[in-house]
This record gives sequence, structure tokens and C-alpha cells, in this order.
Amino acid sequence: MDLSHMTTERRNQATLDLDTMTALEIATVMNREDRNVPLAIEKALPQIAQTIEAVEKAFRQGGRLFYVGAGTSGRLGVLDASECPPTFGVDPGMVVGLIAGGDKALRFPIEGAEDDRELCVKDLKERNFCSKDVLVGIAASGRTPYVLGGLEYAKSLGCTTAAIACNHDSAVGKAADIAIEAEVGPEVLTGSTRLKSGTAQKLIVNMISTGAMVRIGKAYQNLMVDVVQSNEKLQVRAENIVMEATGVERSKARETIDAADGSVKTAITMILAGCGKEEALSLLEKSGGRVRDAVPQP
Repeated sequence: MDLSHMTTERRNQATLDLDTMTALEIATVMNREDRNVPLAIEKALPQIAQTIEAVEKAFRQGGRLFYVGAGTSGRLGVLDASECPPTFGVDPGMVVGLIAGGDKALRFPIEGAEDDRELCVKDLKERNFCSKDVLVGIAASGRTPYVLGGLEYAKSLGCTTAAIACNHDSAVGKAADIAIEAEVGPEVLTGSTRLKSGTAQKLIVNMISTGAMVRIGKAYQNLMVDVVQSNEKLQVRAENIVMEATGVERSKARETIDAADGSVKTAITMILAGCGKEEALSLLEKSGGRVRDAVPQP
């Protein structure tokens, strides 16, 4: 297998003496190289926006967002998926992260898993992946067989597909409807794509999930209005969000959240529309869950 043409596999000329550097020099050169990441992503913003729109459409039709990947790429997809329920108050099945080799691969390498195209198809079938869903394949190299197998299967069902890679003209990009290719350059430690490539992938999946969630009404202004109050910190955050959105005091915020059965979004709507819980729920249903469209604006 020839990987020499891939930027992710080339040697970084700025770090040829990495093993002789002091701790500060290593930190400095890594920080300098990391500055290339947002610049590379900037070139792919139209494709990222296109993916956000596709995911929003899927969500509105009852579909789901699936990430598939191996190694670091797979872990980043699983991470993003796992953070959506507490952040946006959604069902854990709405955003799904699949890693080659299953959950054990989150901590340990599973030999041969990423080279198995059919394994991804099996994983998708086990989760009833269907035509309403969107598949985002993540592969720094852009050639991971597990990801390619998933993309090909998704396309055969008529799904919208996107691929995140850190090499241009990648195999996954060619296999997907939308190619998000952020070429961040050779790694500080040759071939260690958990570095700049991983950072780029993390930023991109953040944009996709957050952008789609905002578009379906999971934010009012820039506030997380569907945050889940699973601990004391998040209970205070919920109160702060209601206070910021409405201008009420903390006691009123807590009282209204409790009256709204813990729903921050409903509480904000109750206060801004001057109504009770049932009417607020009706207003939100009519507005597609968007607080801004449910309440009068100043």
C-alpha cells in the first residue's frame, strides 16, 4: 500500500529535530502548526454548511445523523454523538457514532476492524439505518475501508452522505455526496493523525451537530434552551439561561422552570408570551420548536 502521496503521511519539515527539542520548543511548534487547522477548515465551510442543511432536513423528517469512523476518527464521532443528548435534550438515538470494532475500540485497538467494509454495513443494519438518515464518514487518510463500506451502503439506500477527510481528492470524498476535505498539512509527529487532523475533525463535527440542532430550534439567540438539568451545575445553568433570555430574577426563573416540568424552552416561552405551560407548548409546536418564532419579538 502506497501512502506517500497523502499529506497526512508526509514528514513535517519544521519538526525533523523533534526528538532533540525541549518541552517548551515542542509545545511551541505544536501550537504553531495547530494554527493551520482553522485556515484549512475555512476552505471547506460551504461543504460543511451543505452538510448542516442535510442533517437539519433529516431531523425534521424524523431521520438521524450517523458518524462512522475508525481509530481517532471513530472516537471523535462517538464523542460528538454522546454530547448531543445533554447539550440539546435529544434522544440518544438521534445522533449515533459508530467506531470500527465497537465500544471496546474506544479504549483498545481492534485488529483488522477498520479494513472490513462489510463490518460497517453490519453495524448500520443493526441500528436500522434507513433512507431518512444522513451518514457522515470520518477518515483522516480519506481511504478507510470501514468508512467506504458505510458510505457505499448508505448511498445504495438513497441517503445523503458526507465525508470528512484531511487529504484532498480522497476516496471517501469521492464516495460521498459532500466532500469536506480539510488538508491541515503533515503532522508534527509523522502520521499521528490524532493531532492536527483530529483537531480539524473535532471542529467540523462540532459545526455539523451544533449547526443542525440550532436550525431545528435547540437554541434561542445563542442560549441552549433544551439543556438537560442532570446535576446541580446544569440546574444553575438552566436558571441563568432563563434569566438571560427573559430578564427575570433567579427565583422567578426557577419557579417557572419547575412549572414547565423542567423545560427551559417552555419556561422562556411562558415568560415571554405571558402564558401558562399548555399555551406555551402549543406555541412551540406551531413554531416548529423555535422560541423566536413562538413569542413576540421586541
